[in-house]
Amino acid sequence: MFWSAASAADETPRPASLDEAQRTANDAAGWVEENWSIWLSNGLRMILILVIAIVMRSLIRRAITKLIARMNRTAQAVDGTALGGLLVNAERRRQRSEAIGSVLRSITSFLIMGTAALTVLSVLKINLAPLLASAGVAGVAIGFGARNLVTDFLSGVFMILEDQYGVGDEIDAGVATGTVIEVGLRVTKLRGANGAIWYVRNGEVKRIGNLSQGWATAGVDIQVRSDEDLDRVRQVITRTGEEMQKSDPWTERLWEPVEVLGLDAVYLDSVIIRVSAKTMPGQALGVERELRWRIKRALDAEGIRVVGRPQDADLETEAAPDPSASVAAPSALANPTSPQSQATTPIPAPQLTPGATLGK
Repeated sequence: MFWSAASAADETPRPASLDEAQRTANDAAGWVEENWSIWLSNGLRMILILVIAIVMRSLIRRAITKLIARMNRTAQAVDGTALGGLLVNAERRRQRSEAIGSVLRSITSFLIMGTAALTVLSVLKINLAPLLASAGVAGVAIGFGARNLVTDFLSGVFMILEDQYGVGDEIDAGVATGTVIEVGLRVTKLRGANGAIWYVRNGEVKRIGNLSQGWATAGVDIQVRSDEDLDRVRQVITRTGEEMQKSDPWTERLWEPVEVLGLDAVYLDSVIIRVSAKTMPGQALGVERELRWRIKRALDAEGIRVVGRPQDADLETEAAPDPSASVAAPSALANPTSPQSQATTPIPAPQLTPGATLGK
């Protein structure tokens, strides 16, 4: 037992000598003295990189915001005027500029802060190759998983940048038709003819028919009797169009004089006269209604009757019944001398003479 206690006392770690402790402290102080300048320089470099990135991000985002605000002020300055009604829509310009500004700010933040983060990692002597490879693989996986979302986003960006349509435009998007009430990077909202709101994903739109860009055409069909004086009808319609173009607010909505194109159809008791006019975008329906109203009143005042469209003659006539339909097809059994008829004739029973007997 004494032996075990003595051996245990020998195995207990002894405190280092004073010289050894001093040598260890000197080594640690020397290592810190050799590396503190590197640590300080790297820390200052990282702080400087972050400060520069934050300042650049703030300045660029502020510049983009001021640019968007200036675009909105320019659109609001002409809003409510004749030029504003013809060339610009304040809400459309505002949403388009806000969407573009949001995209630019997001891209700026991603590029600047991403570059700063990679630079800081390089200062820390971290190998970026595995990180970049992992990020590439993750990006591919996310791209495949959210490809519909990415498609919607990219389609929305290009549609906004190209100004394919905007708020207030009447468009035909294929999957839905209506008036644009909101344009987003992923979804476009349309107000249908019956008041329904359609949410159309930008990636599903394959073609766009914008009915509100450039100019529109108002077309009116006038049907009168075939015995009317067509030259007189043309004069009345032309005079009515000139009066309409001189009155407000049609003087701004009609861009060209009302034109009588000629006869669109000729029937036995009536003819259809085609009238056309180039109008402000989105005002074709209103111009058509007003033009019909004025032409009808002018024709009534001149004693020219407007008739209804004749019904199409029913060209289909009921076919006479075929007399041979009730006649059966000729049969070989109808001829008693035919082999088929003789084969189906029953065999007559044998006649026995008196006194005759059947043989066994």
